[in-house]
Amino acid sequence: MNYLLMLSVIAGIASLLILVLYFKFPAFIALLMASIVTALIAGLPAQKMIVTIQEGMGSTLGFVATIVGLGAMFGAILEKSGGADAIARYLIKKAGLKKSPLALGFTGLIISIPVFFDVAFILLIPIIYSIQKNTRKSLLLYAMPLLAGLAFGHAFIPPTPGPIAVAEIIGAEIGWVILTSILIGIPTVILCGVLFGKFIAKQIYIYSPEQTLLTSSEDSYSNKQLPSFGLTIGIVFLPIFLILLNTTFNAGLFKVDNAFLIQVVAFIGHPFSALVIANIVAWILLGIKKGYSANELSKISIQSMAPAGAIILVTGAGGVFKQVLVDTGAGKLLAELLLHAGVSVIFFAYLSAAIIRLLQGSATVAMITAASLLAPLLIAGMYSPLQMAALVAAIAAGATIFSHVNDSGFWLVKQYLGLTENQTFKSWSLMTLLISVVAGLLASLIFYIGS
Repeated sequence: MNYLLMLSVIAGIASLLILVLYFKFPAFIALLMASIVTALIAGLPAQKMIVTIQEGMGSTLGFVATIVGLGAMFGAILEKSGGADAIARYLIKKAGLKKSPLALGFTGLIISIPVFFDVAFILLIPIIYSIQKNTRKSLLLYAMPLLAGLAFGHAFIPPTPGPIAVAEIIGAEIGWVILTSILIGIPTVILCGVLFGKFIAKQIYIYSPEQTLLTSSEDSYSNKQLPSFGLTIGIVFLPIFLILLNTTFNAGLFKVDNAFLIQVVAFIGHPFSALVIANIVAWILLGIKKGYSANELSKISIQSMAPAGAIILVTGAGGVFKQVLVDTGAGKLLAELLLHAGVSVIFFAYLSAAIIRLLQGSATVAMITAASLLAPLLIAGMYSPLQMAALVAAIAAGATIFSHVNDSGFWLVKQYLGLTENQTFKSWSLMTLLISVVAGLLASLIFYIGS
């Protein structure tokens, strides 16, 4: 065994954690420096190292930057137009107060696909306050399902940045990732959000704060009429439908002999095209038709690039780390060690993401680092498209594990729900642990079914 290569991997991960936890370096710089440390210890020549950095960054961002950018703009228009609020209000109205926790769980699952977790939570929490004041039941009965849906959708379902980045790094097809994540998401949100919410609400009674800095949702859209539920839900699922349509054609589920039709579906069903189409439709129907000027929509789109830019850079640095592992041969050595030790590749995917998440707090960094470690272990064609999608889900499940004090989401939930630290551990942190375990088990089941 080449102990120097193993040392390089260990040193790379250790340097990443030290730079993030102790020196508070941005994840982008920390991942690049960890890649350089790994390359130097493994003995990669300086000239080759530069080429490796360029290849890793370029090959990853060629796909991810476009998807994340388009997804961020799409989500921003949905948010500013009131589309997220329209979906929540419609589902709760149809479900009624008794079934509102279930409606909130699915609201979170849908809204978090185009809208970032923290934005969606702050946007929808006035609705949670309102329901609690009407029913006088614990706020957690309604908050937990919403948070479960938001947490799952944000970590598992493209075009959110995490699963997009992981899919690109390990080479999974986006359509299969979407399909697999939806199959896992529905039972996970019901078990870990709705049912757990009922349980924890009986243990911890929390009421809505009398005063809050949040504005009411009716006042947050410049008095413009909210879009209809049908229109909004159609626009949200438009890119997903197009991508899944292309996936079903590629999988041969439909027998189509028309070459032109196959080419059209392949074009509009590519994630690039699907999100461009969705942005155009949202720009017109949720923007222009609802009274927004072109300048207002342009400003909304530009502002959405700020959080997206940081995620894009971190993803690119993760691609560099993966390429270093490939070019040094460290990834191949790691694969051989796991094979001899009898460690399942899906267990490694889950465990590596979970450990990194617990240590440094960021789910995105955990997912990208775990994907970078996993990618060199995967031989082309060795696993089916369904198995590759299950690996993405396993990484997302591992990266969701037990949010605690080093995670900004922990403090966001604590603040807006008015919880103590202990109550936040017993509710939010425990719920993320349940999501991680349930989703991880379902991902493993799908992985073995797909073999």
